[in-house]
Amino acid sequence: MEDKKILEVKDLVVSFDTFQGAVQAVRGVSWYLKEKETVAIVGESGCGKTVSIQTVIGLNPRKNGSVKGGQALFEGKNLLDLTEKEMRDYQGNELSIIFQDPFTFLNPTMTVGQQIMEPYLQHNKVSKQEAREKALEILKMISLPNPEENMKRYPHQLSGGMRQRIMIAMALICNPKILFADEPTTALDVTIQAQIMELMNSLKDKINTSIVLITHDMGVVANMAERIYVMYAGEIVEHGDVDTIFNHPRHPYTWGLLGSVPRLDKKIQEDLYSIPGTPPDLISPPAGCAFAARCKYACKICKTQKPPRIDFEEKEHYANCWLNHPEYIRRNGVVRREGGYDGE
Repeated sequence: MEDKKILEVKDLVVSFDTFQGAVQAVRGVSWYLKEKETVAIVGESGCGKTVSIQTVIGLNPRKNGSVKGGQALFEGKNLLDLTEKEMRDYQGNELSIIFQDPFTFLNPTMTVGQQIMEPYLQHNKVSKQEAREKALEILKMISLPNPEENMKRYPHQLSGGMRQRIMIAMALICNPKILFADEPTTALDVTIQAQIMELMNSLKDKINTSIVLITHDMGVVANMAERIYVMYAGEIVEHGDVDTIFNHPRHPYTWGLLGSVPRLDKKIQEDLYSIPGTPPDLISPPAGCAFAARCKYACKICKTQKPPRIDFEEKEHYANCWLNHPEYIRRNGVVRREGGYDGE
């Protein structure tokens, strides 16, 4: 029996009005999440990863942000149709988020204990004592040292790793069905990064939650996610399970992301790959493939026509790239990237 889809985003289009024009931040994005699954959305800064999840959870400002189309179906209900007041029943309760920089999002005037208790008090008819006991339970679950003492402290009195654990505790205290983790380890050193990722993996089974991981670091998702969506310039350009994306990527942008990750099987003197150029201006996106200007394999059609979705033999593996089109392969042969695959 196929796992149930707990969240399904369909053809999401989001733009932001500026004095220069409308920034088309998300351009027809579709993805889904199954129960008790971890999905990663990866890509460079500015590609639309955060905008897409903040739109789903109702955190984008409605003053200059506009959903132009699409759906976000959570257990069959379209979240995009809900008012801000209706969304508050879901935010921090059914849907929770761990932000990138905990120091920015934690209130410096409140103890961390008060901040952890706040969502639990808001969504449950309980006393402060019950909320405090629940907060202590969560802090022990995430292995925060001296939880009773640290609950009395303010954010500036804790280390970066401890603040991130506080953010995780706030997100988990209501036992959400979906946890959105937006670059949860960016501001941490590599040792703490590993601890946080291991913690999130273990908590997923303990509280039966699903996770959407947002990151630009392919190395972070290797042991965390089951499936990966590669996003570029507001669009999904490739999707597949982790093994397929790492071993048989089909899009030049994915090749670039993977090439920028250090590998133990490479010679020490080799430089890490750097994708040339910059992402396109999304006020006036290119007519063809958004990655064409930075792709050394780009041909004439790449610059004039959007590439179609090409599905491959691997389960649910697809990429939007002309290099994989049967007619291109017939005329030019399979394109192989340096150091490995790909196209066969």
